[in-house]
Amino acid sequence: SGCGKTTFLRAVAGLQTIESGSLQVKGETWHDKKNSLPAHRRPIGYVFQEASLFEHLTAAGNLDFARKRAVVPVTGHDMQEVIALLGLGDLLRQRPQQLSGGERQRVAIARALLIKPELLLMDEPLAALDQARKQEILPYLDRIRAELKIPMIYVTHALDEVTRLADHLMILSQGRVRACGPISNVLSRI
Repeated sequence: SGCGKTTFLRAVAGLQTIESGSLQVKGETWHDKKNSLPAHRRPIGYVFQEASLFEHLTAAGNLDFARKRAVVPVTGHDMQEVIALLGLGDLLRQRPQQLSGGERQRVAIARALLIKPELLLMDEPLAALDQARKQEILPYLDRIRAELKIPMIYVTHALDEVTRLADHLMILSQGRVRACGPISNVLSRI
């Protein structure tokens, strides 16, 4: 805790000032000495530790909000694909307060995917859930990684999540990168 994980994600998202260095995603410069792409122009999906859904909207309304924000048009087929991917079909008419913690987080993940991000940022998305809900959501995260192939920066303290989802690992401690590389190489050194 307090080593800079969330600050790192916020900097990538454009929500936190970067004082030095540069940031490039898929060959596009998002930040350098001269310019910084504003947060609203960065094609990212951001999933927070808490689902942060709009309580006055149904699950479908929360998804539609994201659909309208997407830079690239989201078709009805795209919408149905994400709903199926995250198993949300039976939940669409419910308001967030009627959903379990795991269901809320699945809606939040779907909302992040529906803006058609080029990069998915996930800030301890399972930390607020009990073990049963974590086990419920992990297969969905596996499917996102395998089927959508969207680069993902996934912040967690949980080694089981890392070994299941990651192919590249960066370990932060006291605001510094302590290890970085392919997961098998990093884990063999710690």
